[in-house]
Parts: sequence; structure tokens; C-alpha cells
Amino acid sequence: MTLEELIVSRTSITRLLRLGLTAAIPTAVLLASLEVRANQEITDINFDALPDGQLSISLDFGDGEVIDYSSYTIEDPARIVIDFPETQNRLPQRRYALPDGNASSVVVLEAGDRSRMIVNMTNLGSFNTEVLDGRFVLEIEGSAAGSYSMPAMPGGGVSSSVNTASSGQSSIRDLEFRRSGDAEGQLILSLSNSSIDVNVFSEGSRITLELMDTDVSESLSRRYDVTDFATPVSQIEVEPSGKGTRVVLHAGDYFDYLAYQQDDQYVVSVKPLSESERDQRLSEFSYVGDRISLNFQNIEVRAVLQLIADFTDLNLVASDTVSGDITLRLQNVPWDQAMELVLKTKGLDSRQVGNVLMIAPAAEIAERERQEIETNKQFSELAPLKSEFIQIRYAKAAEVVTLFEAGSEQGGSLISERGSVVVDDRTNAIIVTDTSAKLDEIRALIDKVDVPIRQVMIEARIVIASSNLDEQLGVKWGGEYTRDGSFLGPDGRKQLSIASSMGAAASLNQSAGGATGLPYTAAPLVDLGLASATSGFAIGFTSDDLFLSAELAALEAAGEGEVVSQPKIITGDKQQASISSGTEIPYQEGAASGGTQTQFKEALLKLDVTPNITPDDRILLDLVVNQDSVGELVPTAGGGVIPSIDTTKLTTQVLVGNGETVVLGGVFKNEETTQIQKVPFLGDMPGVGAMFRSTVNTNKKVETLIFITPRILSDVLLD
Repeated sequence: MTLEELIVSRTSITRLLRLGLTAAIPTAVLLASLEVRANQEITDINFDALPDGQLSISLDFGDGEVIDYSSYTIEDPARIVIDFPETQNRLPQRRYALPDGNASSVVVLEAGDRSRMIVNMTNLGSFNTEVLDGRFVLEIEGSAAGSYSMPAMPGGGVSSSVNTASSGQSSIRDLEFRRSGDAEGQLILSLSNSSIDVNVFSEGSRITLELMDTDVSESLSRRYDVTDFATPVSQIEVEPSGKGTRVVLHAGDYFDYLAYQQDDQYVVSVKPLSESERDQRLSEFSYVGDRISLNFQNIEVRAVLQLIADFTDLNLVASDTVSGDITLRLQNVPWDQAMELVLKTKGLDSRQVGNVLMIAPAAEIAERERQEIETNKQFSELAPLKSEFIQIRYAKAAEVVTLFEAGSEQGGSLISERGSVVVDDRTNAIIVTDTSAKLDEIRALIDKVDVPIRQVMIEARIVIASSNLDEQLGVKWGGEYTRDGSFLGPDGRKQLSIASSMGAAASLNQSAGGATGLPYTAAPLVDLGLASATSGFAIGFTSDDLFLSAELAALEAAGEGEVVSQPKIITGDKQQASISSGTEIPYQEGAASGGTQTQFKEALLKLDVTPNITPDDRILLDLVVNQDSVGELVPTAGGGVIPSIDTTKLTTQVLVGNGETVVLGGVFKNEETTQIQKVPFLGDMPGVGAMFRSTVNTNKKVETLIFITPRILSDVLLD
């Protein structure tokens, strides 16, 4: 890291004088407030190449003389630092790049009331300083790495060329960039050997690789545009440096990287951060400003603030009460973090007013804000009242007024204490009387609230499917017996009948007592409920005075049915809607007076729905579905009956896509019954008992299904 990043550029004095701000601020006041004490200036810089790879750097102070200077060195990184107290920097640029000799660059900066010259070295060596004819001269001994050839250019510019003595031991043979999965970019450097020392570090949006004592060919030493790969890396710069070769990867703001070496290949993998990882990183470190470095001892706080303002081009105003000195050493920290640390250390606070940052003691800012609040309160209490007629288009005026008055008991009403609001139901409008500021707030709120809501059509299909199966099997016996003296029939003859049809018996046996066509119907011997049988056959046995018959019947009936109810309803977003269809069943109920009164019970198909449209155009439904039917009739003590209601009810909340159909639930009922009719004693006899009993088997299946299909209506229908 260069010392250019450790010390910020020129002080506010030079910047303000260059901008010519004396038209707005008197010069005397400006100079007095900033305490300008400098009495010497650096006006020019020159570079001369000396024999044996030595370099001479001279500073011109114009008509002035070098009053005083101090020098020291830094071993890691190797630097020579020269300080000139009470000196201003008038050079046209801060940084001067040098060819690949022992000195790589020269930086001249101004901080506070002093200027500093930093010489960035490859290897720290000996140097000499002297003052000749009002000029400061620094001579640096050369190195075996190369030699300088540097003719001085007018205006302090530098034109350089270097003859590099390459060792040929280490070099970059090839460079490759590729894209892997998840938009990850990979830089692969093919090295001449696996023992190359590589220093990797990240600074801001850049990843820098320093390959020590490593050469790179001219064909590879250039800038690569890799934006088309759609990775976090946009550019790659490969250039020689004083220590070897520097490779810089320019990435975005949010990335993570991994560097590793495999034999003679060095790989740098850069991947973008996911949204969750980005949020986590922002939560861990909330400062996002460009990085800055500050290293001062006993510097004025106002000067530090001005340095940060110059670094960020920030409009800054400091109160006259901002004073005192501060000592700080901050290396490569975001500027907003540096400013916050300075403000907290000196008990200061800041407020953003437009694009200007105001800085003052915290107590002073708090007092100023309190006075502003009191002033605004007095202004609102004394401001004239105005009345305005506001038309409500979509919402109900009464609901809008309720919204305005919400929280009035706790002092949170939108209407001020002096204001009032009147609802005109006829025109669906409101008349508001309040100050101009309050009226502006009310209009802004109405513009956001008074908007058409989206409509949803809900279609419900209730399907009730049933399947019935009845099986019957039985026998019916009949007969006739005639004999004198047994029973007196209509013709005076003694007869006994056990047949279900004596007419049929007489017609079949004409010799039974000589009787012909007996005109009566006798009772059956055994009735097993087969009178309504749809199929059967009869067998009979006759003799001179006895006739027997047996009628067998078997029945199997199957029936299937489906009842479909399809209620459909349209409602607004987050608005409950209800639809019902059915009957009201009357019944008698005893009254307190002793009489009876008629009451009603509902048996309805009912659908209650509340849709909620989500941001991704899906629909969250709150549903209540009722399917009622008439059940049994329950007798009452007063002699009447009360009907029971068979209910199928579903209550649920479901998320459905627009136009999709969902099955909310189903009820399946299976009812199996077996009914046996028999003759007492005879029907219980083994084997023969089957001839004296009837069996009815019933299997009933009922299934209820509910289908829901919501659809969002087009917004053009709402305009």
C-alpha cells in the first residue's frame, strides 16, 4: 500500500484560494478563520538520472528559501519521507511515476501547515539531502534491478525509459480467464516455476496480486476487458512493478475470492455474494464510503474535517464552536467511519440538509432542533385556517374520515386541534378545514388511500356423488283347504283358507267341495314384504281338498347420482363476500301462552370468502363453506316436530395461483345395512328357516368434494 493512501491531499486553504471564494467571503475573514501560517511554497519538481543508476530529485521553492526540513525512512514498505513545515504544495499533480529502478514513484502531499514528499522504494538504500541555491536536492543510490534514463520535461513532467536487467528465473508464461458455475470468475496464471512468492490482498473493489521478482512479457502486460463473461470481475490489469509484476482484478462491490496454487498454476476464484450473504456483510459492517488513511499528530479537528470533505467532494459546514486538536492514525478505513470516529471523539454531531452536511457540538444541534420544533408549533397554532372540498372517488368518505381521526385520543390524529372535517354522503366528499401544511398532508394521504382495489372472482363447485345398491330375497306362502264343518263360508259351506288368493285356488281346483269361483280374498299365510317385488315366480301343489302356493322374489337395484352446486361470487381485495342458497323449514313450537307458534330453520348452501392478493399475483383465501340438508324430524312435547339439519362445513385458508383450481376437502360416507324379516320360530330353524325369512341388504356411498377456482380480474376493468 502506497503512502498516497495514508495521507489525504491538500488542505482547505489551497483549495479555497483556487476556487476563488473570496467573492462570497471576505479574504481577511477567510484567512483569519483558517489561520494561514505558511510562508514558503513548492513550485516545481525535477528528476535527473545519475551514473550507476542513481536518481536525483530536486524541489524548487520559487523565490523563497528552504527554512527547515526533516527526513526519516520506513522499512516495510520501503519509503523515504521528507517533511517541510509551514510549506504549501503548488505542484500541478500529487504523484509522479518513475521507471523500474530502485525508486518506483514520488508523492508530494500537503497536510495541515506542512508538505510531505514520499519516495516509494523497491529496496531501502542510502540517500543524501542538501540545499543548493534555494533548491532542495535528494540523491538516491541505484540498485542492480535497473538504471534510469530520464530527461526532464517542461512543467515538471517526466518522460522515462528503463533498461531492465531481467534475471530470467521467474516469469508469467500465460494468462487465462474463464467462467464457472454460479457466475464465478477464475483467473489462471501459468508460472515458469512453482516457487514464486505471491502476495494477495483485497482493497475496496480491487484484488491485487504482487508476484515478487517475476517478469511478464509485453504481450501479456496490458488491460483485459472481461465484462462479457458476466462475473464480478470486469477488468484485469497486468503491469510490471518495482517488485516484480502486479496483477489487479477490478470486481464489484460485493464479492468473495479464493486464491490458491497448484504446481506452476496460480488460481484466483472470484464469486458474487448471494442476497443473504450481502445483507449479512452489510449488517456486520455498515460503512460503505471510499477508503481513506489519516496519520496526524495534534492536528486541528476543523482541518481533519476539511480533508475528508476534499477527499469526498462533500459540501460541509462546520460551526464556529468546533475547535480543538486530535491525534489519529487510521489506515484504509471508510471515510464515513473515519468522520464518525472524529465526531464521537470530540462530542460533535452532524445533520444532512439537502446536499450539505452541517457539523456542530451535539448539544448545540439538539438545542437548535428543539427551537425549530417550538417555532413550527407556534407557527401551526397561529397559521390561518383554510377550507377545502375534496372529492373521494373510490372509497367511502366516512371511512376516510375515520382513518384521519384514528388515534385522536392519543394525539395521533391527522387533523390538528384547530381543524375539522365534515362528510357529505350525498356527493361522497369531505370538507376539511385546517392549515395549509395539514391540508397538503391530507391530500397526499387521500391520493394514496383513494385508489381502486383489485377484484377477484371466486368460483366454487360442490359435488355430491352417491351410489346405492339394494338386494332383497324372500318367499311368500299361500294355500287353501276346504272340508265340511271346518269353517262356514259365504255360500254356507265350511271352508278354511290360508291362501293369498282364494279365487286363484278355486279356479285351479274345481273339485274342492264342488265349489266354483269363491268370491273373497283370503289372508296370506306368511307376509314377508314381497308385495312390491318386481320379479318372481310361483309354484303350487293341489289335491282334492288342499291347495299350496309359494311365491319367490329376488330384487337387486343399483342407482348412482351426482348433485353439483356451483356458486360464483366477485369481491374486492381483502373484502369479505358471502353468497347463500337454500330453504327455510317451518315447524311448530310451543309458546309461553300455551299455544304454538311457527318457527323457521335454514338449510343453506353458503360460501363466505375473503381474498388477499399477494405481491406475486397469487391469492390467499379465507374460506367458510356450508352445505346443509334436512335431516330427521324430532317430535316435541307439544305435539309438533322439529327438523334436524345435516351440515357439511369447511373452514380453511389456502394460497392459490391466479386461475388455478384447488380441492379444499372431501367427505366420504359408506353406509351398509342388513334387514331381516322372518316368521317367529320358523325363521330361526336351521335349513328350513330360510323358507320363512326375508333379507334386505343396502350399501350406500356418498362423497362430497369442494373445488375452488379464483381469478384476478383485469385492472382495465377498474379504470
